[in-house]
Amino acid sequence: MRLKEKEVEVGYLYLTTANQYRAVLAMKGEFLIYAPSLEGTAPLSLNPATMPFENMPFKKCQIVTFAKKDYQVFDFNGNQAIKHKLNESQLAEAIAQCNAKSAIATLLL
Repeated sequence: MRLKEKEVEVGYLYLTTANQYRAVLAMKGEFLIYAPSLEGTAPLSLNPATMPFENMPFKKCQIVTFAKKDYQVFDFNGNQAIKHKLNESQLAEAIAQCNAKSAIATLLL
């Protein structure tokens, strides 16, 4: 399933068909910064205390490029959907794990 550009939102978690989690960290104009996990990542637990982005570099790309990847519905906090809202601490952890704070600041200037 492909996403439409308007379905991509900051602070949401997505899962590709290659089982790679992607958390959208920031967007401005047609560009976004996201945290990727390794492909083949195990499913997150019902109440994920940690995000799966440890030591993974952030990615910057055009929103249309991000949306063209194949995504799948997945379970998160007991809900099934194509995307799931991260709480503030999960988003902050994803940003810290992929060391994206300065890149986000630069993008949002």
